Amino acid sequence: MKAILALEDGTIFEGTSFGARGEECGEVVFNTSMTGYQEILTDPSYKGQIVAMTNPLIGNYGISPEDCESDKPHLAGFVVLEASRIASNWRSKESLDAFLKRHKIIGIAGIDTRALTLHIRCAGAMKGIISTRDLNPKSLIKKAKAAPGLVGIDLVKEVTCKKPYQWNKSGKYKVVLLDCGAKCNIMRSLERRDCRVTVVPAKTSAEKILALKPDGVMLSNGPGDPAAVTYVIETVRKLIGKVPIFGICLGHQILGLALGGQTYKLKFGHRGANHPVMDLRTHKVEITSQNHGFCVDLNSLDQDKVELTHINLNDQTSEGMRHKRYPAFSVQYHPEASAGPHDSKYLFDEFIMEIENAKKK
Repeated sequence: MKAILALEDGTIFEGTSFGARGEECGEVVFNTSMTGYQEILTDPSYKGQIVAMTNPLIGNYGISPEDCESDKPHLAGFVVLEASRIASNWRSKESLDAFLKRHKIIGIAGIDTRALTLHIRCAGAMKGIISTRDLNPKSLIKKAKAAPGLVGIDLVKEVTCKKPYQWNKSGKYKVVLLDCGAKCNIMRSLERRDCRVTVVPAKTSAEKILALKPDGVMLSNGPGDPAAVTYVIETVRKLIGKVPIFGICLGHQILGLALGGQTYKLKFGHRGANHPVMDLRTHKVEITSQNHGFCVDLNSLDQDKVELTHINLNDQTSEGMRHKRYPAFSVQYHPEASAGPHDSKYLFDEFIMEIENAKKK
């Protein structure tokens, strides 16, 4: 079946439908990962986005339930050059096409994803629409323009857990994970380090978190504009200095805002598994997995209180920071990336060290 991807600036891509049929709007972005499409599909951070994969062949190893990062896909649509009809993997339980159909996610294949990516890099990420129902370009462009964007929109409330739950039952360290759209591998990474993880909804107050008597608090990744999640910012502001804090991705941005800083929207964001980041403390370069469209403006933070610890070597944007007085640090990228790379796993060990140091005081 024919499908069309229309961008708000009038650009049209015609292709063929796979996955579910219908119509869906979202912000059109690209991801440069060569593997890990299942982790991308099930990452809650992609809520509200239509994701185009730059790797030309997607779906060739099928879908394995144990590799999911959440209970379902969260993105608005999926764009590929070629959707593999063959899933060659002994662990696979279903094809990519069947997985998207089951979860009602619209896909479009057969378009020039290289041309789409170059266009987004030049013009910036923009609103778009995928449709198998309405094939009138003018009508689709009008719908794309009318669609809500991501700026100022709270998407965290749509992906956070409904009530607190215990991820695992035992562990030396009690860690509370503030769920803004957490990936499962954050919890797995903590569990592997002898942490007993309690996951709480994003609207949980600082008082309720502290009442759980955690040894540390984890701020998860999540979708949308961090400045719109004012209730989480206020919670984190009250937690700083009372318990060790480690933030990832949206958690990094929330920590920056809680410390009095500002965030801004990147032109086309960082999404992929091949972004070089330098640890300014050691000058070592890590290859990182990333997925974010907003960034912390380090110049808006009090330099006497907060130090920059990591920097993106592609565009020199901030990738990590640490409070100079309190045990609170964060990174913009994903050290828990289950599809890889795994260069940044040491950050979870640093979190455990902060917990140990706090216990000694």
